[in-house]
Amino acid sequence: MKREALLRHLRRCGCYLKREGRSHSLWTNPGTGKVEAVPRHVEIPNLLARKICRELGVPELGT
Repeated sequence: MKREALLRHLRRCGCYLKREGRSHSLWTNPGTGKVEAVPRHVEIPNLLARKICRELGVPELGT
């Protein structure tokens, strides 16, 4: 999955970028207060994208 597609999904679900790191970006869900690292690779494996959504408490992409 493309990183931009995942970030677009996170924004639509109310998450926002907390801060940029060297190899990861930290995204947070203000509704749950959870923070999750999103790698800065162009392609993100689908399993990892599902894990990021699950940890942030947002619906998985495509469901």
